[in-house]
Formats: sequence, C-alpha cells, structure tokens
Amino acid sequence: MQAHWARMRITLRPQNRVLELSAGQTVLEAALAAHVNLPHSCKGGNCGSCRARLVEGRVHYPRGRPLGLTAEDAAAGYVLLCQAVPDGDLIVEAREIRRVTDVEIKSLPCRVERLEPMAPDVMAVFLRLPVVEDFRFRAGQYLDVMLPGGRRRSFSIASPPHDAGLIELHVRRVTGGEFTVQVFDSLKPGALLRIEGPMGQFVYRDPPPDEEPGPAILIAGGTGFSPAKSIMRHVLETGSRRPLFLYWGARHEVDLYEDAWVRERVARFPSFRYVPVLSAPAGGEAAKYRTGLVHEAVLEDFAELGSAEVYAAGPPAMIAALRASLPARGLPPGQLYFDSFEYAPDALAKLPRQ
Repeated sequence: MQAHWARMRITLRPQNRVLELSAGQTVLEAALAAHVNLPHSCKGGNCGSCRARLVEGRVHYPRGRPLGLTAEDAAAGYVLLCQAVPDGDLIVEAREIRRVTDVEIKSLPCRVERLEPMAPDVMAVFLRLPVVEDFRFRAGQYLDVMLPGGRRRSFSIASPPHDAGLIELHVRRVTGGEFTVQVFDSLKPGALLRIEGPMGQFVYRDPPPDEEPGPAILIAGGTGFSPAKSIMRHVLETGSRRPLFLYWGARHEVDLYEDAWVRERVARFPSFRYVPVLSAPAGGEAAKYRTGLVHEAVLEDFAELGSAEVYAAGPPAMIAALRASLPARGLPPGQLYFDSFEYAPDALAKLPRQ
C-alpha cells in the first residue's frame, strides 16, 4: 500500500502541472507543499473557495462530505481540494493563482523575538527572520508554522509589508491545540521555528493612483483582526487618503484586545472610522458598544456598497453571513475579499463531533 501512495500523482489542468502526494494528504496540502498556490481560504471545507472540477480519478472525505460542497456540486464532479484525499491518480481542473500576489513562497527558519499577551486567550508572537533573507508579502496574507511530520498551522500576518523587520502573528489558544498550547505554556523568546509563506489570495488591492477610490471596509471577527491590522497599517501609514472603516466583532470587551491601539489611530487619521461590535455583552458592556452581529452593523450603516471594497476575516459563519447579505446592498461579488478562519484539517479531526 505504501508503494501505491508513493506513485500517486495529481495533474492540474490547464497548466498540466504534476504533483506527488504523501499518504493521507489532501490535494491542497500537496499543492501548498509544492509551492503551488491554488484558490483557498478556510481549509476546513466550509467556504467553498477551493472548489474545483475532478476530471479523472476518485477522492474521499475522511470526515464526510464537507459543508461547503453541495450534493449537486458533488454529483456534477466538483470537489473541495482542502478536504479531498485521493484514492489514486487524479486529473483536476483548478486555477493556479500567480499574479494576484506576485511574491515568492519561501521556507525559512525564524527566531521568536518576543511574546506579548493580548487577551486571556490571545498571544502576539513576534518572529525575526534571517537578516540575509528577503520575506516579501502583501497585506492580508498568512504564513504556516511547520510542525513535526509535515503538519502546519496557519496564521495571518498582522504586521504590514513596509514594516517587516519583525513578523507579528496573533495566536488564539485552542484547548488541546498542539501549537497554541505550546505558545501559551512553553514557547520562549529565542526559540527556533520554521515558517513557510507568504500564502493566500486574501490581499489588499491598492486603488489606481489616478482614480478616486471608494471606501475600504475591513470586517474582522475575533483574531480576524490580525490581517485587518496589516491592511489598516498599510493603508494608513503609506499615505493613502482612501476612506477606511474597521468593524471588529467580538463576544466581550476583553476580546477587543487592541481596542486602545485602534482608537489611537482613529484620533490620528481623519479618514479612518472604527466600529467595535459585541455579540454577547456582559455587565455594562452594552452601554459602551454596538451590540449584535458584526455584519448586521455594516448593513445598518451602509445603504449602498456599490463603490466599496470589503475585506473580511473571521469565522466561517461570519463570512457566510456577509456573502449572503452584502450583495443586497449593491456590493459586486468581485469586491468582497475574505479569509474564512478554520481549524487545520488534522486538528479538526481531533475535535469531538457535535
């Protein structure tokens, strides 16, 4: 059986690129390991961004057909690459992303410079890369921290491209999470890690210099603030006068872990507006903040979104709600960019079923 896995290949059309798989790898995992950037977002089977047509071969889903793939799509020959495990050689019709980011994916060692607790369950991790390496990325992208056995954990980059001396990540503690528990319990400054990146098509698009841009609306759920911070700093600190909005949804006040930092930027930049929204306020929090779901606050504030660009990062339910509701405000589909946060596939398999 092992020899069969060693010979397993995926052919990507139309570029006719050939990938090899290790035992149990998904198609997306094999592609990313080969530095092939296929469309994807949540990597948990919910968002449907990695939907592709299976031309030849068979796949299976270890946890059952993912939520992001309808029965009709499956019957029509479509698969979700982030969850599909091949049963043999495959031919897949999938679009490779190259020019959106125009950056090189690298595998690099790095050293933990410092760790800063941001909230009871959020740690900022600052990584220093080798001086001789040039790590170029776009605001909004993520990187993978490599774990033993070829496993990886994805984290959005919170620092902006113009200030990349230290790479800032926001890590939320997950009960039983192999890497997140290490971050909170045992990781120390000076520790060595290996990262791979940058990755992802969730990137901020600078407007053409000769156009009057519409507003950019950042919508963050929880640690979805991390890529929003990168985009926010990029826009505000590079001289753009584009109207910029940040809607940050969290359960409680403590979960708005950089609230004071954001408010300082509001005071400094007249073009920037900040709207924190609490979904489960306690005590006197309801008197201090907007309450409800963060996408509902956006809908309340914008009657028309035809000229806007929306950049959203957070849990799959938030992303699904935005994709369903924002078109009713006139937002063209091509002006909604999103990063749906989900557990890594091997971590997801360890979670108890509901």
